[in-house]
Parts: sequence; C-alpha cells; structure tokens
Amino acid sequence: MSRGLLDALTLVVPCYNEARRFDAGRFTAALARFPGLQLLLVNDGSSDATEAVIEAFAATSAERVRTLSLGENRGKAEAVRAGLLAAMDGGAAWVGFWDADLATPFEALEEFSVAAARHDEARALIGSRVRLLGREIDRNPVRHVLGRLFATAASVTLDLPVYDTQCGAKIFLADETLRSALQEPFASRWIFDVELLQRLDVGWLRTTGRRATAYLVEVPLLAWQDVKGSSVRGRDFLRAGAELAVIRSRRNR
Repeated sequence: MSRGLLDALTLVVPCYNEARRFDAGRFTAALARFPGLQLLLVNDGSSDATEAVIEAFAATSAERVRTLSLGENRGKAEAVRAGLLAAMDGGAAWVGFWDADLATPFEALEEFSVAAARHDEARALIGSRVRLLGREIDRNPVRHVLGRLFATAASVTLDLPVYDTQCGAKIFLADETLRSALQEPFASRWIFDVELLQRLDVGWLRTTGRRATAYLVEVPLLAWQDVKGSSVRGRDFLRAGAELAVIRSRRNR
C-alpha cells in the first residue's frame, strides 16, 4: 500500500483570499523536488485576486498543476472535499490536502514518505505538531494551549489515541473507503478533519473489521510555523467545541 507515495500524489490546496500570501516560488521548488507530485489549487470563492494568481501559476506548470473554482465561498471543509474528489477522479493513487500558507513546509513530504514506507498498511497519514527538542514547531503559546485542550477532547470523541487532528497536512490512500467518506458534505465547518477521521474509522470497521488504529499513522513534523494572516480566531475554538459535541453525539448513536 505504501509504495509510490511521492510518485502518484495529488495535493489539494484550498485557497481563500491568498493572493498576497501565495508563495509561487516555494510551490515551484516543491514541484522540482518531487517529480511525481501534482497540485490541485482550489479557489474557495475568494474576493481578492486569488483566482488570477493561482491560474497564472498553473499556466507555468500546466501538466502538473490544476485549478478548481467553487464560484462562491463555501468554507475550507467543502473546498477540501471537492478537491479530494476531483483529485481522485483524476486518477491519483494518493491524495491529500496542504494549507496554502505552507505552515507545514513541503519538505515534510519526505517525512510522510518515510512513515508510509515503515507502515505498509497505512491508508491515512496526518501531520502532527509535537513540540520536542530538535524540532522547529513554532506555535502561538495561547493557541498551542487551546489546541492541546481541543486535541484531547477530539481524541476522546473519536476514541482514538490521536495527538493532533487539526494540522493542515494530511495524505490518504485514494480508495473506495475514502471516496465513500467524502460523498456527503461535512456537517462541521471548523473541525471537518475530525469528522473525516470518524467517517474513515467507521468505513474501515465496516469493510475490514479493523478500526483506524490499523490504518492511521501520525507523522511528527520536523518543522511547522504559525503564519501571520491566518483566518482562525479565538472564538473559533468555541465553535469547534460545539461541533465536537455534535460529532460525539452522532458517534454515540
């Protein structure tokens, strides 16, 4: 299952008002470093020049970069869902999503590849922002504390020993379980990552009799950085808590 991760990978990059922050140079460098990498840039109804910016970038690498425009702003959850389905329809063996601000640098794809090689049954690999000596994990202290509280609650909700559900770097095997998990729009706007992991957990249990612990691998990142201009605010943690309660209620049912 794990072979060829970097040879047949399409990353979905949701973009909302990213015209000023879109670093074409870093995206170009990633394409040069990983010859098997393809990108699908999703314009989520931006009100700035994002669409023109990503279209211009795609024109420089037409064979490996595609764009998708949602027309109106639907939120990151729907941008990612639509992008992943489009990437699967394009024939990718592995698909994933990556934040446009590159808080997780593209160099981390090497770490994902190593993790996939070590875990032959891996069907989902998710970045994990673990602060350890020797790693460069730069997080706002307040958001870090709130994030750890939320991560603990998410782990309890999912009944899975997952450390970090909200890192914006995730890769999945493009199989029917993933496609099934993406068929319906997410009920969660802010924590769709948790909802997706729950759907996959249910899907794997139904089709293989094994839970996500058999197929889900967390990848401790060597580097991650809070990027100025993030649209996430403190009040969003309150909204996330409410959505987590809904997910827990559905799981219990």
